[in-house]
Amino acid sequence: MSDQPSSVRSAVVLGGSLAGLLAARALTGFADYVTVVERDALPDGPEPRRNLPQARHAHMLWSGGARAVEELVPGVGESLLDAGAHRLAVTTDVVALAPQGWFRRWPESHHVYLCGRDLLDATVRARILDDERIELADRTEVLGLEGTDEAVTGVRLRGADGSRRTLHADLVVDATGRASRTPHWLRELGLPEPPRRVVDSGLAYASRLYRAPEPARRAFPVVNVQADPMAAGPGRAGVLMPVEDGCWLVSLSGTRGSEPPTDGVEFTRFAREELRHPVIAELLAGAEALTDVSVTRTTSNRRHYYERMPAWPENLTVIGDALAAYNPIYGHGMSVAAQSALALRDVIARHGWGTPGLSRRIQKAVARPVSAAWDLATSQDIFYTGATEQGPTLRDRLLAAYVGRLMRTATGNGRIARRVTDVTSLERGGQVLLAPSVLLAAAIGPLRRPLTGPPLRPEEWKAAGR
Repeated sequence: MSDQPSSVRSAVVLGGSLAGLLAARALTGFADYVTVVERDALPDGPEPRRNLPQARHAHMLWSGGARAVEELVPGVGESLLDAGAHRLAVTTDVVALAPQGWFRRWPESHHVYLCGRDLLDATVRARILDDERIELADRTEVLGLEGTDEAVTGVRLRGADGSRRTLHADLVVDATGRASRTPHWLRELGLPEPPRRVVDSGLAYASRLYRAPEPARRAFPVVNVQADPMAAGPGRAGVLMPVEDGCWLVSLSGTRGSEPPTDGVEFTRFAREELRHPVIAELLAGAEALTDVSVTRTTSNRRHYYERMPAWPENLTVIGDALAAYNPIYGHGMSVAAQSALALRDVIARHGWGTPGLSRRIQKAVARPVSAAWDLATSQDIFYTGATEQGPTLRDRLLAAYVGRLMRTATGNGRIARRVTDVTSLERGGQVLLAPSVLLAAAIGPLRRPLTGPPLRPEEWKAAGR
């Protein structure tokens, strides 16, 4: 069975992930209808989704991504807050130990939305699938692309009952995540595979949900103990994050040779003895564990450089983790997906639906937010043993030395801390860190003495039962 082309504009998005749904929303301004093809059955509410193991771990939506989501789905931020999510100021509501020392809690420069991934996905999904222009075809497997090396014309599908059909599309967007088969599909069309790079720190994640002490359930900062990639031995990190229903989501991580434990007792011991500071374990002493420990090891940074291919077929775009996936410890995946969907929308609006070379323009545009997050992640991870075959280059070492100097300055200089969070929040590109005033500040160093311990306020310690 084949759905034949017509004068009606149609788009197909492969994958019902956050990236796929935001892409579908971005396309509704141009296509008459958009079909979202999803292999699994999507839940109706904030429930676990199959094949999304990282959903059990800490997530954050940085303000750079939140603004993009809000532009695509107006009012979604308010919906998240109504559902129990938290909006915390950066760095006012963040207690963070960087390799260079404790950050002060400077006045708000940016913000993050915090909640469980199931709640975030369900809130966004409900708003987007309420659009009558978007049709969900779940429990449907993608078998391949239709078309030639010059243009994609549709996708081949297999339904849950085994029936097969070809669905015509004027534009196909691959948002199928790390399991994307686009490199294989390109070979089937007679095209080469794209250049690819992997930076794998060997990080493993272990997470557990806790009921916070009652006084700490309404307001509490993020507590983040970062690893030091320049130190000898494995990197160990931990984050305590307030989420909905008065809970704390705690994620611990370790690179090769120091993977976090799966046992509850060992989980707390790791937080107390293996991290660079025991603050997270101290806070957990007054909290109640609600779940077992969940572990994930699929954390490598992996990027396909589709924008560099000498030939690219019309009507095909790749976004989200299918394009580039990051070590989740940096929390940038959702924000990059949102900014990529916005770039997709803006390129089509600028050049027009169906114009020659549109897909290549889109691929180059989505590479910009990808590159920003990629540089932030790999500039750290590349220093862990075994992350790449060659190890860090001279450029990597020079960049890391400058960033380290800049981060040390940010611990005692609020203006530089704001510039750093401009970049980490994905609000601005890394070039702002090379401005003459920033270079001068880095040369001078911090203006205030380093903190000797976590900047938790007395009332926060008391709320946590300490």
